Amino acid sequence: MKVFTKIVDLQDALSWDRKQHSTIGFVPTMGALHAGHASLVERSVKDNDVTVVSIFLNPTQFNDKSDLEHYPQTLEADCEMLEKMGADYVFAPSVDEIYPTPDTRVFDFPPVTTVMEGAKRPGHFNGVCQVVSRLFEIVQPDKAYFGEKDWQQIAVIKRLVEFVGSSIEIVECPIVREESGLAMSSRNERLTANERKLAANIYKTLRESLDKAKTLTLEETRNWVISDINAHEGLEVEYFSIVDGLTLTDLDNWNDSPYVVGCITVYCGETPIRLIDHIKYKG
Repeated sequence: MKVFTKIVDLQDALSWDRKQHSTIGFVPTMGALHAGHASLVERSVKDNDVTVVSIFLNPTQFNDKSDLEHYPQTLEADCEMLEKMGADYVFAPSVDEIYPTPDTRVFDFPPVTTVMEGAKRPGHFNGVCQVVSRLFEIVQPDKAYFGEKDWQQIAVIKRLVEFVGSSIEIVECPIVREESGLAMSSRNERLTANERKLAANIYKTLRESLDKAKTLTLEETRNWVISDINAHEGLEVEYFSIVDGLTLTDLDNWNDSPYVVGCITVYCGETPIRLIDHIKYKG
């Protein structure tokens, strides 16, 4: 496995691979890798001749500077994991390498960029689109792999690919969960042992809501989920939206869409850690 910090060096290597007619898979990450990331890399290694993994903590998608400052950075451990997973190239550039000049581009794809995370974290998805479009230009992969935990992000990336007219195939990969059911996330490393147990109640409630939804209205189900999670001291729901799985528009009734997904964000712990998850009700 080779580690590159410069765009020109990565592109030289990929140019040689393309001359050998190699297919290229790409897994963009912000580092602090866990089993969820590993599943994406495994899928790419299986599907492609060459797998590129980027490790870049993108400042433009953090609307909270404190969140950026506290995001874990573990490059050496990440590279050890990636070599074991069979990745071919790691791209770990500096901020100046990705943004030699300030990126002033604006990406707006309502409603997918304006609801839920888009509403709660202004500018977040614009930053995501800035960095992903930049990385796509640099790597030019055949396929790019994203985890379903970031459900809304996948919808945004798909719109971005359409917008720029790219032929990159976006491959969605299932959530990887801890034994407790908690969705794998780099943010989990900031939870104490007790907070980790507490956070497991998020998915437990979501799972139980599948049965509740058989007899409750959509609004009643939404209210039950929020109430049940908030009943646990140390958990506070920021939002729980039940939406069309493709457009991400809010629904009023279960029959309003053949594809119904519940998306949730919960604050956990004394120094609140923001955790996201989702559950599929239909489709």
